[in-house]
Amino acid sequence: MLARLLKAAVTAALALCIWPAMAQDLTPASTTTNIPELPFKRVEGFFKYPPHYDLSRMSGVAVGPQGRIVAVNRGNHPVLEFKADGTFIGSWGEGSRLFDAVHVPRFDPQGNLWMVFAGDNVIYRFDKEGRTAGILGIDEEPWTFLTHVIQYAARGKTAFYQPTDIGWSKDGRIYVSDGYGNSRVVEFDPNGNFVKEWGERGSQPGQFNTPHSLVIDDNDTIYVADRQNNRIQSFDTDGNLKQIWRLPGPAWALCLTPGPNQVMFAGSIGKIFKIDMATGKIIGQFGHMGRFLNTIDSIHQIACPDEKTLYFVNLFSSRLDKWVSP
Repeated sequence: MLARLLKAAVTAALALCIWPAMAQDLTPASTTTNIPELPFKRVEGFFKYPPHYDLSRMSGVAVGPQGRIVAVNRGNHPVLEFKADGTFIGSWGEGSRLFDAVHVPRFDPQGNLWMVFAGDNVIYRFDKEGRTAGILGIDEEPWTFLTHVIQYAARGKTAFYQPTDIGWSKDGRIYVSDGYGNSRVVEFDPNGNFVKEWGERGSQPGQFNTPHSLVIDDNDTIYVADRQNNRIQSFDTDGNLKQIWRLPGPAWALCLTPGPNQVMFAGSIGKIFKIDMATGKIIGQFGHMGRFLNTIDSIHQIACPDEKTLYFVNLFSSRLDKWVSP
């Protein structure tokens, strides 16, 4: 009984922490008339998963080796896998409580699949056969608070507070945006040992208000979608601030095309922006707000295997789409 009360109290505290950020989430990206419209169109019926699959909020999509596509949602079939042509491979994760608050999937440079679980404050690494191969964060068990003495319940710097994304430098260092409860970036060595952190909640340069997405380019520059501050901030691998790029709306999701001439796409509310990596200038946009086919709502994650192909998830309309440009 005491354990249940403790869990309920923690859940209520999390809700209070998330609410200030979530309260602004449905503010559409501003219409900017001088930004060119990009000719992206949705591919009808590309993903061929079984009929009557009751999917809930679609929160993430990633493209791995040989074009394998993995999408996650918070419904009864949490993880969907597809071949590069949209053919359904299968689903997994059914019955696991972890996926109640799955945030995003990511493939690392070696082709391993990682899952960021915001609600459980952990990040799992799976090997190529889908077996658990590592974990970052602390998988909390309420009973430990009843049987183990933890002064002030301090969990230390290696513990997350609703993490949101993960990326890797060329030498294998791991960077995590952490996230809803915290407002920081955390660095781990290739073995998962804590190295350092930077950032705090605020709107000044180097501060964050919901660091929601993180990507790393071929030069090891780290880009963080500072969602509620309507901007993208970039850092070197030591945490030194490099640039700040403003967006017309909340910065929800980032993706980078493969090199050598990388392009960034940034998802917002009702819009996706294409960004010049050299200048940070928005060079194109597409989308209009809606909850049905051929519209865009809150773009929670984007995958961009090339400059003319985008896979993205519409969080609140529970939809996974492929869009292409001529």
